[in-house]
Amino acid sequence: MAEAVVEQALQQAVVDLVELSLRGKQMHWNIQGENFRSLHLFLDEIIDQVREDGDEAAERLITIGTAPDGRAETIAKTTSLEPVESGILSTDKVYQQMEADLMAVSAKIQSTLDDVDDADPLTGDLLIGICRNLEKNAWMLRAQGK
Repeated sequence: MAEAVVEQALQQAVVDLVELSLRGKQMHWNIQGENFRSLHLFLDEIIDQVREDGDEAAERLITIGTAPDGRAETIAKTTSLEPVESGILSTDKVYQQMEADLMAVSAKIQSTLDDVDDADPLTGDLLIGICRNLEKNAWMLRAQGK
């Protein structure tokens, strides 16, 4: 049985990564403006990576003996991210919002790393890799959006 700190960190990562992929699609469908096509396509790449990372976190949870909870109700109630705006979004706003969201999820995960690593270094390593991916995509958005 895994320690509660590890379970909680992984579950929150699953929730935030699922939410991040959903809001990425919301942005993907509703952007308009300069550099539309490149951002539209890049959001799909980001979403694919986020979904893959979320799957890894969920599978780690089940590996250590805890069932992940990715139900819509759980995501809506426990995500650490604020809701994304509805309606049409400018490309400028999406560059900034998605970059901020990626960094927010990375920061949330990083806030758990010391305790997780002490309890389960394999999970700590997994979460570090997820943060690395989030921050790389945030950097690419910053570089492309300026």
